[in-house]
Amino acid sequence: MAQNALDDDRSLERDLKEMLKDGPNMNDISGPVHGGSMPGTETHAVPHSSLSHAVPPSSIPLSNPEQNGATSTSSVSLSSPGASLRVTPTSPTGGASSKLDSLKAWSINTYKCTRQLISEKLGRSTRTIDAEIESQIELLRDTQRRYINILRLARALTSHFQQVVQSQRALGDAFAEMSQKSPELQEEFAYNCETQRVISKNGETLIGALNFFTSSVNTLCNKTMDDTLQTIKLYEATRVEYDAYRTDMELLQTGPRDLSSQNKIEESKRKFSAHKEKFEKLRSDVSIKLKFLDENKVSVSQRNLFLLHKAICEYTATNHTQVDAITRHFRVLPPSGVPTESDAASAELGK
Repeated sequence: MAQNALDDDRSLERDLKEMLKDGPNMNDISGPVHGGSMPGTETHAVPHSSLSHAVPPSSIPLSNPEQNGATSTSSVSLSSPGASLRVTPTSPTGGASSKLDSLKAWSINTYKCTRQLISEKLGRSTRTIDAEIESQIELLRDTQRRYINILRLARALTSHFQQVVQSQRALGDAFAEMSQKSPELQEEFAYNCETQRVISKNGETLIGALNFFTSSVNTLCNKTMDDTLQTIKLYEATRVEYDAYRTDMELLQTGPRDLSSQNKIEESKRKFSAHKEKFEKLRSDVSIKLKFLDENKVSVSQRNLFLLHKAICEYTATNHTQVDAITRHFRVLPPSGVPTESDAASAELGK
């Protein structure tokens, strides 16, 4: 009996191999698969002990799920002719369903917010206003515009002054060359050359101070303030959502009270509470950020303005007295409207 079972197993394996070899490719099959034995082969009775190796034709998956009415794909593992088949179903409908739900929720929320904004512009709906935060937000936006203007002017001054320093350096080099070419004016060209080089060196120091100032103002405007304004934009969008769901809840509460409307009212209350919590949290975040931004702005601006003031004063006022004395000695008239030190002294005596 054992010998007969072994012969049956070998015969079954041989038949399966011939079926898989002569039959259609399971990956490329496009038509239906019918049960039964292959033509030209004999049908053998399979003992109960070898049923684990037999695979009904209906359990073999097709490459196209629509051919056998399946809605999910399956993976088949054939490690050896006598090994059992492992079928792992996967469902592709879960991700599509969640995406559709998200799209539906987004569409409803967008519709409600758009309707709320239009109603506010037409005066048909009220909006929630926090007067203190609204005034602080408007002040911040005005302050950012003014700082951006300062940044633009400081960058222009830095660019112009860099050209001045380059011209002074080139002029000093020209004086040095002329001191070699003109022996009779060698001394005069030499100390003018040294003067231009010293001035250009001091100008490079002032350019460094201007670059530091513009960098600090740029960080304050385009990073620190912008970060707070991004939170404010999120707060304003949340405010619109809050008012939209509040309006929906109020409309449902003023309508008829039946079983269906009661369920809708409860659902609207639940959504309104969720948006109210989100709105209040963002309002608190905006208030905290505005406070810290104001403190940071004052401390940073004080330091940067003081450094810029000292750098410009050191550059412009160091030799003001000597320059004024030289211009008076050579009877060089200053530009109109620019007071000299003698004019300042005369005005002081007149008092």
